[in-house]
Amino acid sequence: METPGLVVHGQATPFSTALRSLVNNRQYSDVCFVVGQERQEVFAHQCLLACRCNFFQRLLGTESGPEVPRAVVLSTVPAEAFLAVLEFLYTNSVKLHHHSVLEVLTAAVEYGLEELRELCLEFVEKVLDVELVCEALQVAVTFGLGPLQERCIAFIEAHSQEALQTRGFLEFALTTYCEYYRTIYTSIYIDHLLQVYKDIFTYLMFPRPVAEVAAPVVRELRLALLAPAELSALEEQNRREPLIPVEQIVEAWKCHALRRGDAAQGAPCRRRRGTVTREHHRFLDLPFK
Repeated sequence: METPGLVVHGQATPFSTALRSLVNNRQYSDVCFVVGQERQEVFAHQCLLACRCNFFQRLLGTESGPEVPRAVVLSTVPAEAFLAVLEFLYTNSVKLHHHSVLEVLTAAVEYGLEELRELCLEFVEKVLDVELVCEALQVAVTFGLGPLQERCIAFIEAHSQEALQTRGFLEFALTTYCEYYRTIYTSIYIDHLLQVYKDIFTYLMFPRPVAEVAAPVVRELRLALLAPAELSALEEQNRREPLIPVEQIVEAWKCHALRRGDAAQGAPCRRRRGTVTREHHRFLDLPFK
């Protein structure tokens, strides 16, 4: 009776190095991708891509002529990120960078590369900082990456002053502010946050009035958490640059005047969990909400 065969393995490093040399190598390539807004040419090998990724299997499924590499346009993915994807497909490893990892993560999600996606998520958590966090949160929200969303929100809560000053925050979608940043502003002063929001809407150059566009965010502000002197200053500023509805400021004054009376029972007079406690919050002894 013949004994069963035994699978033996050669060294992985020379094999990986040899395959890496084929990434974007015109020699023996049979497909040319035109990548990114710069329309950079990237050469690859159809059989390898098709067997490693269902996305490319579907994309390259049609017949092409044997004379010259076929051209496939992928204008939405930056060339650096696409080359990282190819490196992973060819070698099952990839070198990630702080400045481009979110673009690689986006491509991994769109191409259905789960292992690459997980590698990117692990890398993002290791290098997360104030310059990366808002953009990372936007990617997490877009693709429903729950754990990354939670990690980003926790990071912003811990570094709110720095994070809200970054370009990434200014470029964050307005709908995402409304949904997520209501839970973040508890650790910073409201007057600072209002200035940030003004900068956002000015930066984005909305055709509608700033107060109209900002309304979904402004209504979430709990103005009663300001000290009376701060609320007075904010009211005066609001007269010069209207942003907050007058009724909202009046309700904040009611909370201060009545303290634990009926008007102080609503959410606008309650601290959110995580709010930095200040001396004038002593009368706000209702449960967090």
